[in-house]
Amino acid sequence: MTETMLAERFHAADRSITLEDIPIPHPGPGEVLVKVAYCGICHSDLSLISGAFPAALPVVTQGHEASGTIVELGAGVIGWKEGDRVIPSAGRPCLKCRKCRRGAFTDCLDLNLMAFAYDGAWAEYHIAQASGMTKIPDNVPLDQAALLADAVSTPYAAVVRTGKVHMGNAVAVWGVGGVGTHLVQLAKLAGGVPVIAIDLNDAVLERAKRVGADHTLRSDDPELMQKIEDITHGRMIDVAFDAVGIKPTLRACVDSLDVDGKAVSVGLSAQDIDAGPFLNFNLQRKQVLGHLGYKSQDIALLAEMLSYHRLDLTESISKVIPLKDVESGIAELESHQGNPIRILVKP
Repeated sequence: MTETMLAERFHAADRSITLEDIPIPHPGPGEVLVKVAYCGICHSDLSLISGAFPAALPVVTQGHEASGTIVELGAGVIGWKEGDRVIPSAGRPCLKCRKCRRGAFTDCLDLNLMAFAYDGAWAEYHIAQASGMTKIPDNVPLDQAALLADAVSTPYAAVVRTGKVHMGNAVAVWGVGGVGTHLVQLAKLAGGVPVIAIDLNDAVLERAKRVGADHTLRSDDPELMQKIEDITHGRMIDVAFDAVGIKPTLRACVDSLDVDGKAVSVGLSAQDIDAGPFLNFNLQRKQVLGHLGYKSQDIALLAEMLSYHRLDLTESISKVIPLKDVESGIAELESHQGNPIRILVKP
C-alpha cells in the first residue's frame, strides 16, 4: 500500500473543492480501514457546498453513501476480518447525550455525520467505526450496496418507521427523483395499494411506473385531487410523502389525505410548512410528520432484501464516474442532467 491516497476535499472558508493526495489514515481502537469501492453523490453533499448546510469542519472529505472492503483492523476489533465487504455507517454517536448514556446509540441527539463532522468516502480509503458497519451479502453487488446508506435507508425509514405504511394503505408520493423513486418502491413492498407517483417531469413519472407505481399523475393537473379520489374510489390517501420539501407540495399532501391520514415530509428546504385551515385539519384528524435519516439496522435489513431479490436497485445507478470527475458529477446532480437517481463515485 502506498503512503498517500487521492481524496476530494471541501474547504469551508471559500466553499471550494479540491482533489488532493493526502496521507492514508490508519485505524485506531475500534476502527477499521476500508478500501472504498463506490460512494454516492447526495443532495446533502450539495447543500454543504452551497452553504445551505453549515460546515462543521474547516476542511473535510465528502461522501457518505459508501461500500468497500476492509483492509486493516484497529486494536480491539472483533467480529470483522480483512477482506470483509462492508457498508460504513454514515454517522457516529456522540457518546455524551442522554440517549447515548442510556445505551440508545441509534437515537443519539447529537450524531456526528460522516462527510460533515469527520472525513467521508470520496477517497480511496475511509476510516469507519467497526460497531456501525453492515456486512454485504456475497450475492449483492458493491455498487448497489453503496446506495443503502441513506439513498434507500432514509426512504425505507420514512415508509416503515414514520409513515408506518401497511398492507392496503393508499399511498401518494410527491416528487419522484432519487428519494421519491425509492419511496415508491418501498411503499409498494410494504403493501401500499394503490401507490401513486406525482411529479411535473414526465420522464421521471415514466421511471416511477417502471419501478412499481400503480398510477402516475402530474402535480400541475388542475383536476389532480379529483383524479386521486377516482383512483382510490373516494377514500383518498392514507399516507402521503412529500419528497420535495416546499410549501405547495406539502399542502397538496395534506389536501389529499383521508380522515386520520398522515403526510410525511422527507424533502428539505427553508420554507414554512402549510397544513391548511385548522378547521379542516383538526376535524379530519390529519397528521403532518417530519422525517430524516434511518437506524443502522435498516441498512442490514435492506441488504438482506437485495440478497433475496425482493428489492431491485439496478435503475437507481444513473452513472458511475472516477473520483477525478467528482466535480462534473456534482454539477450533473445539481442541474438534474438526465434526471439522475444516484451518481456513484468509483475511487
